[in-house]
Amino acid sequence: MRILFCGTPEFSVPPLQQLHAAGHDILAVFTQPDKARGRGQQQQKTPVKQAAEALGITVHQPDGMKAVDTQTLIADYQADLMVVVAYGVIIPQAVLDLPRLGCWNIHASLLPRWRGAAPIHRAILAGDQETGVCIMQMEAGLDTGPVYLCEKTAIDSQDTAGKLHDRLSEMGARTIVKAVQMAENNTLPPAKAQNDTQATYAHKLKKVESNIDWQQPATDIERQIRAFTPWPGSQSKINGETLKIWQAEVVNKDNNTVPPGTVVYADSDTLIIQCGRHQLKLLEVQRAGKKRMAVGPFMRAKADWYSQ
Repeated sequence: MRILFCGTPEFSVPPLQQLHAAGHDILAVFTQPDKARGRGQQQQKTPVKQAAEALGITVHQPDGMKAVDTQTLIADYQADLMVVVAYGVIIPQAVLDLPRLGCWNIHASLLPRWRGAAPIHRAILAGDQETGVCIMQMEAGLDTGPVYLCEKTAIDSQDTAGKLHDRLSEMGARTIVKAVQMAENNTLPPAKAQNDTQATYAHKLKKVESNIDWQQPATDIERQIRAFTPWPGSQSKINGETLKIWQAEVVNKDNNTVPPGTVVYADSDTLIIQCGRHQLKLLEVQRAGKKRMAVGPFMRAKADWYSQ
């Protein structure tokens, strides 16, 4: 199969690598332009660009795909298929129509649930029991196209967005290779239209969402902590100090004599906060400018929080 590949972040790397390993002709890779990152603001290659160069694949980094010369470049490749994985660029209909089989997208949810930019985080945040990846025929709407294949995975009670991201990336790689192989063998089932009435939208994450609202139930806050790990994290001011909370567990108790956000128990190994319903036992925290640490060592440095 003659394939053009479009992707940018780490999530896109395994699908590129596995399509290449499966023997397909990756004609070229399209990825977003290099950006200045970090304290030194030095230009850094996207993860997909780094992976493509390691495989000896030609890389293009246009500013979008609306320009005539970019569309001519794509047309000249005469691709059978364009595979798009977290590219981060709107692809116009003129480009979607160019490859013989059109453009397929690997989306990290069980469509039509969680269309949009942050499906992994929103699935955890909502308490979904399962998620997965879908191979979708792209069309002009946002993640609205018909679906060829889906693979499911359970969302474990210990899954963070980071863990689920990595698992779904590998699942997406396996599933796209399977779908392309089926297309070559003429065994790929027709794509099924999504039921728009069941669609939900996964809004892009915002930094402001990292602030913990202790009025919420402990179960919701615990899910938030996992959904926002590694980014944007979850933070709150506790006893006057701003802490990021990286891991916690629900305690099925309540102390109705104190407002949510109050420390209800603390000792040299333990820190428990009252929530809107039930309590949250903090397990891993981070002070501003410091490294993440287990709550025990943190509390032993905070004896004034519990000493009588």
